[in-house]
Amino acid sequence: MKPAPFAYHRPTTLGDALEVLSGNADAKVLAGGQSLVPLLSMRLAGPSALVDINAIPGLDTIEVTEAGVRIGALARHADVLAHEGVRRVQPLLPEALSYVAHATIRNRGTTVGSIVHADAAAEMPSVLVLLGGSVEAASTGGTRTIAAEDLFLGPLESTLRPEEIATSAFFPALPAGAGVAFDEIARRQGDYALVGLGAVVDGDSVRASYVSVSDVPTVVDLSGVPDDRLGEVALEHLDPVDDIHATAAYRAQLVRVLTKRVVTKAREAAR
Repeated sequence: MKPAPFAYHRPTTLGDALEVLSGNADAKVLAGGQSLVPLLSMRLAGPSALVDINAIPGLDTIEVTEAGVRIGALARHADVLAHEGVRRVQPLLPEALSYVAHATIRNRGTTVGSIVHADAAAEMPSVLVLLGGSVEAASTGGTRTIAAEDLFLGPLESTLRPEEIATSAFFPALPAGAGVAFDEIARRQGDYALVGLGAVVDGDSVRASYVSVSDVPTVVDLSGVPDDRLGEVALEHLDPVDDIHATAAYRAQLVRVLTKRVVTKAREAAR
């Protein structure tokens, strides 16, 4: 199937892009296109216009400081994954990115685009929430920072406004002495996860964030929970569902197995 007709804009400045968006409430922003283009082709999305931001300079940056990692709207997954500074300051990012689809998709897809697509089956929204990150959004009215915990409303639904462009995402640095781990189970490597999760262990604090288990990325505080109860306690906060890929019971079992496995790996990384 081919997309429905739409107008195509390729501005060369952020201001011009925001002007187009401000006058077109159902326009969509095109960055990597790895999530949006399939939706267009299947006619699950039918915007009247696409605003292609790939000709705007300065949006492909990856800034690493001791405070954390700031990723620009046009930085590709593969570039973030290969960045040594990112690996040093926030190792959960490359660990989770290695599970994102296939190499060809990581070469084109953007980390910020994956976040604002707001798919709870994707890795990056879950990682952003787990780390307490944020997204910077721009409009003709100015800029604002959206905390990760306030960003996701439901499946493919976020608090990013139609007239806004997400210009960057910020991931705080891993504290000294803390450890992280990420793992997921999929039918084939590169497929969406049946269940995935990341974990951060920092002293007595244990937190985990889940992929493909809830409508939005869900963080569960597992501090003080005995190892043999980790999965059961996590399930008290999750709602696995049946779909064509797995039953709810199977997903629940994956939560039990993966939670203990990933928390154990994060504890070992913290030593």
